Amino acid sequence: MTQAKLRIQEVNSFFKNKDTVLGYRKLMDCAIDTQDLAIYKKVIALTDWKSQHPEQEVAFIEKALSLLNEISKIPITEYQREKPVVVGENLIKSYGINRFELGPISTTIHKGEVYGLVGENGNGKTTLLRILAKEIGYDKGQLHYNFDSIYKSDYELRTNLVYIPQRTQKWYGSLKDNLKFVLSSYGIPPEENETRVLMMIARFGLWPYKHLKWNELSSGYKMRFELARTLLRQPELLLLDEPLANLDVLAQQVILEDLKSMCNSINKPIALILSSQQLYEVEKISDKVIYLRDGKYTDNNAMPSTDHKSQLIIEIDSELERDALTSVFVELQLEKLNYNGGIYVAYFNESTSFPSVLTALGTHKVNATYIRNITKSTRRFFVS
Repeated sequence: MTQAKLRIQEVNSFFKNKDTVLGYRKLMDCAIDTQDLAIYKKVIALTDWKSQHPEQEVAFIEKALSLLNEISKIPITEYQREKPVVVGENLIKSYGINRFELGPISTTIHKGEVYGLVGENGNGKTTLLRILAKEIGYDKGQLHYNFDSIYKSDYELRTNLVYIPQRTQKWYGSLKDNLKFVLSSYGIPPEENETRVLMMIARFGLWPYKHLKWNELSSGYKMRFELARTLLRQPELLLLDEPLANLDVLAQQVILEDLKSMCNSINKPIALILSSQQLYEVEKISDKVIYLRDGKYTDNNAMPSTDHKSQLIIEIDSELERDALTSVFVELQLEKLNYNGGIYVAYFNESTSFPSVLTALGTHKVNATYIRNITKSTRRFFVS
């Protein structure tokens, strides 16, 4: 079964279970993959109808499924993702003797994949993003871009990549007019410009806010605007520096899921690298997580040290004293129990399973308010 048909099935499942909000976002992703302006106009009309009839869920589902059936009949050519879009080899950026040095870093980036970039502040995340965005140079190594678009200069190359810093610049006028200005600078005809802009406004949940100005939007909707503006340009590489800062937990989850879905487009995928302090949220959607400490590169497939190789590593938040918690695990080959910032980090022998740890906690009626297996999470690098 093709990826396009799987997406159609997924949308059907969402609507069947009356998860209309997520289902409609996924439907719009299917519509965008068609690159068919007639379909876009139907999505725009349905979005407008939905905004005027918010209580008519049954009718909305019927209209959405009818449109989905029409979308399913349009053939879509799947993008071949084997070729990496960026290859970095032994990149080093030095700020002088006895000062910070980033690298060496070697990495390969593919379209349609999300790369999380994590690490404590001051460890080189923004520096790496700015190097990849060609905003600053590097001292050693090689960096290759394999974009589909032909470019003859760095200026033309940078039209195919977008870097959004943590603090974005203020814009003037309405949200919609700003998005239309983006496409007009690419020479898009007025009617097509209007259709593509309204489609992107609908996709990012900006329909009720399209006539608002900068100071009338919350931080979350300003970020959605930035993403809409970026994706209208159809970049091949997208670099985001702390896009989740200043957003509440729900907004973080929605934006991350939207990014994952949009970058995983069937025919126009994007390579996405985003830095964030929201470790677990980023790990959930990332195909690979890059961890920087003192400018040195590690990823989530590596082990923190030979001492911890193959160990089971668990985070536990409990009011128990260390000795009492240690006694709970006496038969589970507990090798070490650290207390780290109010949370215990337990290291078990590789023969111990996570379910056996849960069983021990339940048997001893331990009131654990939080427990997580971080054996394969980059969180283990922060606590090691």
